[in-house]
Amino acid sequence: MAIFLGGLGLQYFCMGKTTGGIICIVLNLVTCGAWGIVNLIQGIMMLTMTDQEFMAKYQCNPKEFPVF
Repeated sequence: MAIFLGGLGLQYFCMGKTTGGIICIVLNLVTCGAWGIVNLIQGIMMLTMTDQEFMAKYQCNPKEFPVF
């Protein structure tokens, strides 16, 4: 999701981090879409992580907006 629809912050909404999704939408609007490049990189990083790394970084992390 982060690769194709990262500008909308859907990857954060699906993980239950609504604040991160809203921040992602605002950053995408403020930067006129340039934030989508960051989301593309983040999506590639998510694909290359193991399940344990993904859970530790995004699901079990108390931060609302884990980027990298």
